[in-house]
Amino acid sequence: MLQNLVAGSGLVALSVMIHAVGLIAIATAMPFVAHWLGLHNHIVGRTVVMTAIVMGILGLLTLEVWSWAFAYDLLDATDSFADSLYLSTAMFSTIGYGDMAFDPAWRLLTALEGINGFIMIGWSTAFLVRASTQHGPFKDKDF
Repeated sequence: MLQNLVAGSGLVALSVMIHAVGLIAIATAMPFVAHWLGLHNHIVGRTVVMTAIVMGILGLLTLEVWSWAFAYDLLDATDSFADSLYLSTAMFSTIGYGDMAFDPAWRLLTALEGINGFIMIGWSTAFLVRASTQHGPFKDKDF
């Protein structure tokens, strides 16, 4: 159990660092890029900006999922890296698994990944709501 908690804590910390640095980079770069390309003046341009932000966040989440998958592979929790990546994607997205086998010694670690994914996806959603009203198609709208 201690191995699960140590590995999980390290991976959660890594995910938070990836997410924080990535969101700061997106939040810093996107206004400059939007103005430079002239995308901030019309709704189509702002929609392009939002699409770019979503793709950036997807990239961050992908890095986080792959980090967990590499850990599962290093820990021999699954039979192959492909299985590790599938397990990580299922757990991070909180879909869960049910159609694959993995080493039961790492069950707590997979549960921690589910919690981590839930938090990172929630953080991403909050960021998207803020970005959509500052730089996206909902800028200057009263709802």
